[in-house]
Amino acid sequence: MRFIVFLFLSISLLVSCGDEADTSASKTKEETPKKTPIKFGYNLDNYKVTYDTVAHGESFGEILDRHHIWYPKILEISKKVKNIFDVRRLRAGKPYVVLSKKDSTEKAQVFIYQNDLINYTVVDFKDSIIKAQRGKKKVTTVIKKGKGIITSSLSEALDKQGVNPVLANDLSEIYAWTIDFFRLQKNDKFKVIYEQKFIDDTIPAGIGSIKAAYFEHVGKPFYAFNYVADTVLQLEEYYDEEAHHLRRAFLKAPLKFSRISSRYNLKRKIAHYGRVKAHKGTDFAAPVGSPIMSTANGRVIESRYKGANGNYVKIRHNSTYSTQYLHMKKRKVKVGDYVKQGQVIGTVGMTGSTSGPHVCYRFWKNGVQVDPLKQKLPAAEPMKKSIIPHYLEHIQSIKEELDAIGFEN
Repeated sequence: MRFIVFLFLSISLLVSCGDEADTSASKTKEETPKKTPIKFGYNLDNYKVTYDTVAHGESFGEILDRHHIWYPKILEISKKVKNIFDVRRLRAGKPYVVLSKKDSTEKAQVFIYQNDLINYTVVDFKDSIIKAQRGKKKVTTVIKKGKGIITSSLSEALDKQGVNPVLANDLSEIYAWTIDFFRLQKNDKFKVIYEQKFIDDTIPAGIGSIKAAYFEHVGKPFYAFNYVADTVLQLEEYYDEEAHHLRRAFLKAPLKFSRISSRYNLKRKIAHYGRVKAHKGTDFAAPVGSPIMSTANGRVIESRYKGANGNYVKIRHNSTYSTQYLHMKKRKVKVGDYVKQGQVIGTVGMTGSTSGPHVCYRFWKNGVQVDPLKQKLPAAEPMKKSIIPHYLEHIQSIKEELDAIGFEN
């Protein structure tokens, strides 16, 4: 009898413990807070969410009409938000999100247009007050390193190393005054320390600034270190290992990633004319429509169409130097405009006397046309002597890190 009672009590105890454990687990589960899906500043649980992309030829009105917003309201929305969001500028292929009511009407309340990976625009018309605002996704930055040996092009070398080829453009801008990127040699080498941007810590969102770079061109080393020398303007510039400015008063070329199709030549024979005629310019071949940049700061003194020159722009940079850009398809500056180095002043064309799309770049020094590729061009304003010691201390560890990157696989 005692055994039976003991057995009964033991079973009851086990069952009781089991019940308590289940209750505890149940309470723990209920108390775990559910993560609210907040995106673009909205709780997505409160809406029917539609993700889509703008179709070719599709308008803002057609998108909202499909989500039960009628045209009088669409017109009102378009007018109210035009200062922040021009509905006519939707681009095919761009993603967008529509937040609609969860009831039977499924009427749109919010339209979110993703301008790019980071930036978006919110158009909110769920209430009587229609509003639009711009926003940015949270971006994290990671410092990364890259290297490469050139066999055919800089972009290909970057791609082989799994490095974003966009860096090729950034490197060409940093070294635009010191290295001729149209004449890179096989076995030229480079190393770079740069910022890679991510959205949600996983989605690549472009390249930030290049912190430091090393380029070995025809056996000669070129260092570049990012540094803010002017604490008032807070402008990032690039200097070498001895604090010399990499930027020069003039770019080496008015086009990015082009090729020289004809050099300055006083004894050139032009087949078109069948006679010897001096060619006092340097021709850079590029596709029609390619942007042409001013090679230095200056003021536009001519912008016109004239005979064999076609559409051209001429810029006076100072009392010594002037430059001219011929055969443009379109001119984007007028006489009297002040332009900055690297500013687009026109596009490549075939106007005037020319057998193919290119820009003829002419360079004057003291009123005489000279070969720009043979000029020792002046440097930009040097770093102040008082901050050079701080700069050299700043780059010491960065240079060591850069030098430690080996070229071997």
